[in-house]
Amino acid sequence: MALENGYLAHEGFVRSLGFVRAWLGHIDPATGLIPRNLSESGNYWNAKDAAADNYPFMVLTAYLLDKALFEGKMKDILRVEQQLTNRVGRLPDDYNFQTQGFWAKNIDMDEIIFGSSEYIKDGLLPLTEYLGASPWSDRMIDLLDDIWKYAPYDTPFGKIPSFDVEVNGELLQALSRVYWMTGDRKYLDWAIRLGDYYFLGENHPTRDAQVIRLRDHGCEIVSGLSELYVSLAFVDKEKQEKYRPHLYEMLDRILEVGRNEHGLFYNQVNPITGDILNEEIADTWGYTLNAYYAVYLVDGHEPYREPVLNAFKNLHHYEFFDWENGSADGYADAIESALNLVNREASPEAEAWINSQIQVMWSMQDSSHRSGTEAFRGTGIIEGWHGDGNFARTTIMYSLWKTQGTTLEPWEKNVFLGAELDGDELEISLMSEHSYSGLLKFDFPRHRVHFNLPIDYPRINQFPEWFVVEEDISYLVHFVNEGKTRNYLGKDLLAGIPIELQPNTGFYLIVEPADQR
Repeated sequence: MALENGYLAHEGFVRSLGFVRAWLGHIDPATGLIPRNLSESGNYWNAKDAAADNYPFMVLTAYLLDKALFEGKMKDILRVEQQLTNRVGRLPDDYNFQTQGFWAKNIDMDEIIFGSSEYIKDGLLPLTEYLGASPWSDRMIDLLDDIWKYAPYDTPFGKIPSFDVEVNGELLQALSRVYWMTGDRKYLDWAIRLGDYYFLGENHPTRDAQVIRLRDHGCEIVSGLSELYVSLAFVDKEKQEKYRPHLYEMLDRILEVGRNEHGLFYNQVNPITGDILNEEIADTWGYTLNAYYAVYLVDGHEPYREPVLNAFKNLHHYEFFDWENGSADGYADAIESALNLVNREASPEAEAWINSQIQVMWSMQDSSHRSGTEAFRGTGIIEGWHGDGNFARTTIMYSLWKTQGTTLEPWEKNVFLGAELDGDELEISLMSEHSYSGLLKFDFPRHRVHFNLPIDYPRINQFPEWFVVEEDISYLVHFVNEGKTRNYLGKDLLAGIPIELQPNTGFYLIVEPADQR
């Protein structure tokens, strides 16, 4: 199984790198920035699409697979983006390649704050989840600080950046994590200000609103409020208790009126009347279920675990489903929905569904399955719009699942690495078409090391942890080919095991905690 996983992981990595290289062929020659889209709106860069959805997963792909590209072009883009596009403090605005200036003559703070919040939540947070402290986490904190510096709207609880549930949901997610990352109380206080606005004012998402959107561009508020609640469970029990009835009211009402017979969410409902306003099924179904499972983890409330298990049992109804009208982006979000949760709840049904549906999504890179994409057939580009980045995002998540978080340094196209967890034992298979010399590296509890999170609750666009190595624990590594076993400290595995591969010869390892024997 580990060998088969290696072929799947390898295909995913090759596809992701092909996407990056193809898109780099379309950068603006004057600035080096990527355009918003290729078939249209190809003459400008913007924060909410180009920066938020596409560029970050070019960065992550390069980090894993092409370090020179990561250190070079990817960092160059970040530097130029800040030099050219910052308009209000450090907040960016749309940049016109033709005029070499801002697209809009006048400043629209709502649009600027929206674009910045998208860039944070969809792009910079996921990068920080995997990379930790970096120039991208610095950019994230700068944007977050300036969003609040220029927050324009007065409320009984203080100024807030927006009245839009998407923006505020994104900010709640970012603030909850950055609070733990930095230890700076101001981020939690800003999050509480938004929590009070929704739970203690007259803006409750299901009690006071005629519409709740349960797909992206709306569902963010559900996860955001739940993430704040998780943080409060560890730092402010009194506030957590105050929020609990309001949070449960929201979550319970969504379960009552927001799901179809298979336990997946409608795009949009009226939470007051229960009317279904858009009966299409949200491809981001797992984003909302993340919120339930996170609350289950801190409260032990079993009715919030059940919706996850129920959805898993019914995924077979959604093979080759028309997510997002045939878009690869719809498949990316739906597959991510399952991957992030199957990391917490083992499910053979969900795993089988993920394995079949990734093939559907991958096939879209090879074909002109949507109108207007014929020119991109076989180039590495998927559909030629900013959603292509989400193809790479979910593909990398999938490939890291198939390697159980192990990686090679350097990565090479002719080397295949796969892994399978059997109880406490990690079985690793390596194969190379040519001689290879490098390091086999292991994953670690990134939620704690990078974000200082008290628990690893499911989060939108995170890269799940599979087999994680603790620095100070001893591990036995069985070199199957040699018939030898060596003892390593976790910090040695994290630094990397030297690997020498011969052409077309399998190389096998079994890794287990030493104290499990």
